Amino acid sequence: MVSTRGHPKQFPEPDLSPTKSAPSTPSKSSRSRGARKGKWAHTPSNLAIIWLFVSLPLVSWDTVYVLFRPSTMPGGWLHWPLYVPYELYGRIDYIYGWKAFNEHNGFTSAQGMLNVIESLMYGYYLYILYSYGKQSKAQGRGATKASTVGFLGQQRYVDGHMGGLAVLVVYSAALMTLSKTVLYWLNEYYSGFENIGHNSFTDLLFLWIIPNGAWIVLPTYMIYVSGSEILQGLAIVGGEASPSSDDTSLVKAE
Repeated sequence: MVSTRGHPKQFPEPDLSPTKSAPSTPSKSSRSRGARKGKWAHTPSNLAIIWLFVSLPLVSWDTVYVLFRPSTMPGGWLHWPLYVPYELYGRIDYIYGWKAFNEHNGFTSAQGMLNVIESLMYGYYLYILYSYGKQSKAQGRGATKASTVGFLGQQRYVDGHMGGLAVLVVYSAALMTLSKTVLYWLNEYYSGFENIGHNSFTDLLFLWIIPNGAWIVLPTYMIYVSGSEILQGLAIVGGEASPSSDDTSLVKAE
């Protein structure tokens, strides 16, 4: 039998201290998961929100005029003072005047009913935004940079189920607004400008094209912003998107 009594020193006890344990190298998959810390959120710009706060009262004003004709028209008990400006506009655009009303043109009231649906959708969207949303320092996708326009570039964000519902509602409502306004213009074109062709170019430009054009430009912008967020959310679910410092619809996880 071999003796170990003459061994110069005893075998050292293994040091199991956690401070001296060998560092573990994270795997590629774990590094990839760590790089994707964050979650999708709906982040509209304040420019879109301000537009809603400006446009909704105007649309409500217009809708009441249309649906309560002839009481809101000249001579009606609701005409003065709230609807006095429509006496002029009814001469600019016959679709709002006596001509369309006496001919039982249903297009005016039909678009008024669509205004009601759109307004309810926008109202529900704002309710979600201010009931479930939080102020964010990030820039909403498609929004103007805050460094360029200041407050107008800031926004709130809503994540989770309510964020998805909010972006779906505002996208649908903006698409309805744009489609209805384009239909309004196309109706004039294909009728030979029957209701507005009598105006001078100056009157038509300042009293019809520019005012109505706002309901094409701003809804188009909102469709682009919300549509971009929907596409980004679908890309994240499909594993095709990875967050970076420029991700605008991602709320970074703490």
